This record gives sequence, C-alpha cells and structure tokens, in this order.
Amino acid sequence: MKKNILITTLLFLILFQITTGYTQELKPSTLFCDNMVLQQGMDVPVWGTSKPNEKITVKFANQSKSTITGSDGKWMVELAPLSVSKTGREMSITGSSEIILSDILVGEVWICSGQSNMQFSVKAVPEIESLVPFAKNIRSFEVKRIVSFKEEDNVIGNWSTTLPSSAVAFGFAYFLEAIGDVPVGIIHASWGSSSIEAWMPRDMTKELPYFKTIMDAFDKDITTHNNIQKSLDAKNGWTRNEDIFMRRQPNILYNAMIKPLAPYACRGLVWYQGERNTRYLSGVPEVTEKNWFHNVIGMKEYGTVLKLWIERYRKEWHNDNMHFSIVMLPGYGKGTAANPDIDSKSPTAASWAWMRESQLKALDLPNTSVANTIDLGDEKNIHPTDKFPLAQRLALQAAKYTLNKKVVTEGPMFDTIEINDNTLIVHFKNSKGLKTINKKAPTGFWIADNSLKWEMANAKIEGETVLLNTIKVKKPLYIRYAFAGKPDVNLVNDANLPAYQFRTDIQIIN
Repeated sequence: MKKNILITTLLFLILFQITTGYTQELKPSTLFCDNMVLQQGMDVPVWGTSKPNEKITVKFANQSKSTITGSDGKWMVELAPLSVSKTGREMSITGSSEIILSDILVGEVWICSGQSNMQFSVKAVPEIESLVPFAKNIRSFEVKRIVSFKEEDNVIGNWSTTLPSSAVAFGFAYFLEAIGDVPVGIIHASWGSSSIEAWMPRDMTKELPYFKTIMDAFDKDITTHNNIQKSLDAKNGWTRNEDIFMRRQPNILYNAMIKPLAPYACRGLVWYQGERNTRYLSGVPEVTEKNWFHNVIGMKEYGTVLKLWIERYRKEWHNDNMHFSIVMLPGYGKGTAANPDIDSKSPTAASWAWMRESQLKALDLPNTSVANTIDLGDEKNIHPTDKFPLAQRLALQAAKYTLNKKVVTEGPMFDTIEINDNTLIVHFKNSKGLKTINKKAPTGFWIADNSLKWEMANAKIEGETVLLNTIKVKKPLYIRYAFAGKPDVNLVNDANLPAYQFRTDIQIIN
C-alpha cells in the first residue's frame, strides 16, 4: 500500500514538473544573446529561467555573480556597473548546463518606441540612408510586432549587428555614437497608428478612470478578443486590416512588446507618438461598449497621461533616472492662425498646436527632454521625410543630459514677458545669438488684448529679446508663437536650433 502511494506521489510530482515547466533547461531572457549591448555605468540585471533551487552563475568582464532559482524556476543576478567596451567579449551563464554568449559590447542602450513615424524606415530617408556605410559600433534589437492578452516574460526578437530599421532610431544612434564615442544599442519597439493607450500597462487603470472604462469595455468585447486570437493563430500571417485592428487596441502592445524588456538596463526611451491621440476632447466623453475603440485620450489631456505613463515605466525599470526624450509632433495641416479651431474634428487643422503643448508638459518631470520639430514636417504628409535634423537633435539632447557633454541642445524657450506701452518684449532662455534663419523679421508671432482676438504681430529682434506690436492691438497682453498646425517660423539661436512653441494665455484658456 505504502509502495503504491509512493509511486503515485512520484508520478504526480513528475507530471507537476512537466505541466508547470519545472523540467525546463537553463534559459536566459531572449534579451540576452550574442551581439548584445549592455548599458555602461549602472547595475545590469541578467535574468532567465531554469530548474527550481538551482545555482546560477553569470560571469562577464571579470565579474562573477551567483543566485539560486526560485520555486518557479526564475532567477536574476545583477552585474556591477560596467565600463565602455568596443571589443566584443563573452558572457557565461552556468547552472546544470552552460551557455556562452559572444560578441558583447558595453555602451549606451536606448529603447525607441512609438507609432508610424518611429517605424518609418531608413530606406525612406535618403539623407539617413547615406550614413549607413559609415556606421560603427551600433547594434539593434528589433522587437517583433505582436500583441498579448497577458504580460509576457519574453519578447520576440534578438540582438543583431544589423542596423536599426527605423530612420529616427538609426539616425539617433549614429549621431550619439559619434558624439559620445561609445557603442550604441537600440531596442526598437514601434507600431504604426498605435495610441499611447496601446502601450499602457493595465494597472494604470487605478489612476486613470477613463483608461479603466476603456479596459472594462475591451474585456467585455468577446468579438474583438476572438478576432485578435484568430489573427494570432493564423499560420499564413495577418492581412493588413488585421494588422491595423490589432495595433489599435489598448494595453496589448505593452504586454507583448514592452513589459518583457524590463528591467533591461538602458539609459532611456525615445518616444515618437501622438498622432493617434491628436484630436480635441473637453473632458473625456462617456465610453460605451460600442464606442470604446475610438476613445483614446485627446491632445489637451495627453500631457497629464504622458507624465503618469513616464513615471509608471520608471517604476517598471526600477530607475527614477531613466531619461525620456519626447519627439514633438512636426508641422502638419493647413492651419496657420494663432487661434486654432480647438473644436475641429480634423487632425489636419491647426489644433495640432494643442498636442505639442501637451507634449511639452513632460518637461515638468526630471530627466526628460522634448526634441523640437516646429520647423520640420510636411503640410500634406503625416509622415514627413525630414528625419535627419530630428535625429541630430535627439542625439544632442542625449549627449547633454545623459553623457554630460557640453553641447547646445535646445533653441530659444519662452522665459518672461515685459509690457511697454503698446509693445510686448519677449525674453527667452537659450537665446544666445538670437536671429532668424533667413535674416528676415521673425514670423509666427500673434498678439491679443483681453478680447483674445488674435492679430499677427510685427516682430523685431533686439539683442536677445523679440519686440512685438501691431496697430490693430492698442493694449496687447498675450502672445502666441508658432501656435498652428504648420506654422511659418524662422526664429533660432546661434546653434541654428528653432524656438519652441509657446502661448501666454494659459491662465485664460486651459
């Protein structure tokens, strides 16, 4: 009898191990493979799975770190901060078996994420493609575009000596490598027409009621779930419509494409997204099971959500210093007036200015930067090809704020306003060598009195200030600069970096 019980118990334990995956062999996370780049100057977590209660040892760069796997077979060690290395080296991971990873560099690691303008290919931008033959010490991890209903432990992809496919990501890496003289590793995770909600973890529903409403409606939408699963199960890939449908869902891009990346040591994240959220909302409308699909947050509310999103990602990476570089949306649409139609339902209207204002709210947080693109873009094309100067600006900001390089990274930013009779005097930060790029009078300035009837201003540079007036406004009080969809602007500093959009009527219209 006891013998039968013992046999039954042993069989149960074997079955339990098989069904729970405890018989699995040693495996690091898919992020740890040949050709990877590890982050310099900070603790570097290395993790994976193996058998329960097994000793795992990771050796790299004269370091040896050991741990014991948990009852779930998971393990993690932390390497002490590493120095830059342009020479590929090996990492060994040992348990009951041994894994050798080769050609590992140490430098700067950045995640590049967002929607279609981040996905926009190198081949579509001749200026950036021309840099390819001169690239060195740049590696990439292309995250497979996939979704998941649950938070995944592993991301699909691998490190490669192949350059990043994204024009912005590659251009950024190219200039950062040149300025910093360090290897650069890019983890590229983007998907066209995705909203910020697609990249949000489910637990953000606790602080964002509108997101909870969206997720509740999504959970009840059995048809959508079945359609997504059908696409995931398809053996011959997805149709274009299926692709678009999946990438426009909330949360499930985060689950599959971002969650498994944490806490891979990285310097920061470049975020080029916002087009999908560029529409006007006055508060958040009621979300129902029929309309939840379209109710992403609008451009005037986007800034608040963006800041919460940044803070939540930092928690996931256990890194309050993780830098977030936000790409301001470039010029697009026909709007040129200072008073954009904020009730317009068309993203081509001048109302894109409101989204840029929201994106600039990221600067309320430490360790953030916003790459100004107010002078770039295409009136008729939401996917402009002038990515070259954008890549340069992103690299300059990364070099200054994360590598402590003494470089000029931003153009003039509004500081204070002085009223002198019928003239407004604008003072700027970063205004050394204030000038216009075409040597003409500054353009893009509008002024108004208490009526908020905006009139184009006559503008004149005086030292490091701009003087504004017009006979149409006798007692001017407020200013709007570049507050349009595709503004006509020419104001720069001595580094030829453009002035940032601003308005001074924030307390009046918010």
